[in-house]
Amino acid sequence: MSSRTTQIYDAAETARVTPYAALVEALRRATGDYASGRIVSPERLVVPLNDGGILLSMPATAPDLAIHKLVNVCPRNGERSLPTIHGQVMAFDADTGETLFILDGPTVTGRRTAAMSMLGVATLGRAAPRDVLLIGTGTQAANHLEAIGELYPDAHVRVRGSAPERARAFCVAHDTKVRSLEACNDAQTPVSVDLVIALTTSRTAVYDEAPRTDRLVIGVGAFTPEMIELGSRTVLGSALFVDDLAGAKHEAGDFLQAGVDWNTVTGIAAALERPASAAPADRPVVFKSVGCAAWDLAACRVARSTLASAHGS
Repeated sequence: MSSRTTQIYDAAETARVTPYAALVEALRRATGDYASGRIVSPERLVVPLNDGGILLSMPATAPDLAIHKLVNVCPRNGERSLPTIHGQVMAFDADTGETLFILDGPTVTGRRTAAMSMLGVATLGRAAPRDVLLIGTGTQAANHLEAIGELYPDAHVRVRGSAPERARAFCVAHDTKVRSLEACNDAQTPVSVDLVIALTTSRTAVYDEAPRTDRLVIGVGAFTPEMIELGSRTVLGSALFVDDLAGAKHEAGDFLQAGVDWNTVTGIAAALERPASAAPADRPVVFKSVGCAAWDLAACRVARSTLASAHGS
């Protein structure tokens, strides 16, 4: 019988063992592993909870590691002064099945999602972003702001919220995460913005501007067929890329509502395999992220490596 004591890491500790630069590189590897079948990540199981909540079960396995993410999403928790999302990500030895450690689920989700956006920037962007617009003022916006501050510290970041006061409050709360941050109340995005990241759960488009070859647009928040952040003008006029092609066909509301031809949509793994032709120079680019458990496995790889280094093993 094993005497191993399973370590459980809270949100702050989980963030510490999953630095963004390492997450981006782990996701770069994981996209290829997932595309080739070296990571097995079945479609997530969704089970209903009370008051419109859901329990999400998301396992993934690889030769070196196995994980299982259990996350509960309860939309009415705001009325209870509780976080909307609770859960854990458990990492297991792929040979023995022993539990290695347990990470905070919402923190893993937020950080690996922001890191996937940053992988999209590195793969599909024309250059390092200088002027960024974040649309949304929730947890994912905060994670993306942190990632930009760490990986693109010279970028100026603007934040647009559902109301001007929300954007201002967000900037006050997070002004130490980047060097240059301001609320953006303009209905039209400033011409200088070269990266737009939408981070809402909206059911109406929050960005539907004419596509531009000098502006990368990333959609993150809409993860059901009913949700939409990016309008059809932006989507249909751009070269389209996704993090998980199989998942996007069921979950990417922006693309589904625009009626995209899925034969024209490229997975990020294929873009990484063919970097010279990943982002066509003569076309605007939209990158859509829906997430999958393979990306959580990548985060656990980072955590395992960080913890091993800390313990000198």
